[in-house]
Amino acid sequence: MVEIDPARLERWIDGFSQRHGVPERSLRADPGAVPLVLSAPDGAVAEVLAWAPGADDPSGSVELPERLGLVLVRRGGYAVGLAEGEQLTDHHCGTRYVQSRTAAGGWSQQRFARRRGNQADALVGRVVEQAAGRLLGPKGALVDGLVVGGDKALVRQVLQESVLTPLTVLARREFYDLPDPRLKVLQETLRRGRATRIRIVEPASP
Repeated sequence: MVEIDPARLERWIDGFSQRHGVPERSLRADPGAVPLVLSAPDGAVAEVLAWAPGADDPSGSVELPERLGLVLVRRGGYAVGLAEGEQLTDHHCGTRYVQSRTAAGGWSQQRFARRRGNQADALVGRVVEQAAGRLLGPKGALVDGLVVGGDKALVRQVLQESVLTPLTVLARREFYDLPDPRLKVLQETLRRGRATRIRIVEPASP
């Protein structure tokens, strides 16, 4: 899988053609299908992936949204951002500690689990508050697409809050390989969220 700037897509395809031969292009509009497939003469295949469609667009042909909301959360902190094109126009980063799991048992383990659960709930509540305040307006979402990342379970808890329902129906990209969210991580995630993702299958060896 590679991620490239959308403006460089045709240049990347030219390089793919030089390496593998001029590919046949297949455009697909079927629901859930990969929108663009490049099939080279030597057997190499490149699939140019769309954004995951939202509930209001099941076609699978979602293009890059211009206005993006970003919600990143891990045990060590969180970041929420609003972007117009390549620029963050509003953001907030914060820290909220959630203890790691422990192998202890008995009553100590039960007290620890309650404390850890309370810490996670406080973190989720803070992220929901920031996301609602920065990404939602009186008439619904202020963005056209959503980028989420960090801890998958915590992200799921955040998006389950009913106040954020207008965000959950948007086209989405997910990144669960991120470090603790800070401004630099938020900026890099915006770059990755806007990137064109290409899945490459190399030709079989002779």
